Amino acid sequence: MNRLVETFKNLVEMDSVSKNEGPLHEYLVNLLKAIGMDVIEDDSMEKTGLGGNNIISTWRGSLNKQSLFFSCHTDTVIPGNGIEVVEKEGILYSKGETILGADDKAGIAILIEACQRIREEGIATGNFEFVFSPGEEIGLIGSSALDMTLVKSDFGYVLDSALEVGRVTIASPTLFMYDVKILGKAAHAGLEPEKGISCVSILSEALKKIKIGRLDTKTTANIGVLQGGDATNIVMNELLVKGEVRAIDPEVANQLIEEMKQAFQVAAEMFGGNVEIDVKKMATGFHIEDNQAPMALFLRAAELLRYPVIREISGGGSDANIFNLGGKPCVNLSIGYDKIHTTEELVVIEEMEKAVQLVIELLKNAPEKSEYDE
Repeated sequence: MNRLVETFKNLVEMDSVSKNEGPLHEYLVNLLKAIGMDVIEDDSMEKTGLGGNNIISTWRGSLNKQSLFFSCHTDTVIPGNGIEVVEKEGILYSKGETILGADDKAGIAILIEACQRIREEGIATGNFEFVFSPGEEIGLIGSSALDMTLVKSDFGYVLDSALEVGRVTIASPTLFMYDVKILGKAAHAGLEPEKGISCVSILSEALKKIKIGRLDTKTTANIGVLQGGDATNIVMNELLVKGEVRAIDPEVANQLIEEMKQAFQVAAEMFGGNVEIDVKKMATGFHIEDNQAPMALFLRAAELLRYPVIREISGGGSDANIFNLGGKPCVNLSIGYDKIHTTEELVVIEEMEKAVQLVIELLKNAPEKSEYDE
């Protein structure tokens, strides 16, 4: 565990705020090679503008087992420069002026330690891959640019979720974000308001047909930004509305977006205004069942380690969304951190150690490779 902690400290003390991952990537490539892994990088940074490419490293195992991949992201949020780690009663924190960076460098440290133990203790495994991606915190950019054919494993695990080991995120929503520009007509609000077309009136009418809040256990919708108006005595002639829809069921997400579009278009026509609607799909949802390969193996490993299993449905996205969309089924494993994206962020050393043991147990119990597999 001492080496695990030291590896973690080394990682978080290297600045890698999104778009500035380069020095960390160089360090990781050298470290991965030093522990015996084959390493390649793609050329994604040319189009992403991030500080590094995706890193894919491979351990060549001796057993005829299906290859597994494990993935973490390399970037952090701000304030993430100049991190200094302090330890109190088995828990790691920053000194309080920055984040800690356990999201997601705890995951990276766990994978590196697992590989080191496999090598040093002669633990027999099949092949496995580590995939390290930049730019996750600013929109899953690095993993989205990854050519999935570079990942040879059929399924795997993302190590990037909070709280105790044994929790597993089995589902994550499809996420749409939208901008609606409502266009009305300005007029003096006191002298001749009837000559104007109020964007507020259009918005008010549209909201009668738009669902917001928690719609059910797997669906949320929100309008979070309203920008418009120049003065109280002018009928508002332009208003920007920003919102989002999240749903585990992609069909539900699509339906809510269509309802939103229809509501704004009908309201604009009613008052003689116009709307310009821009919708962006930010993530595609996934739902992994117990009988699918990632969960079946996870449940077996957790049982052998006697880790209680807690299945979770996330309201947010991670690189797991991208891998699932790319035909690489995976779930997102909890690794012991908490209070991420704040200066109170922490990670429990004992949970990191449990995660190392989980990774090794997953590899030891990976399914046999079929004679028909290439």
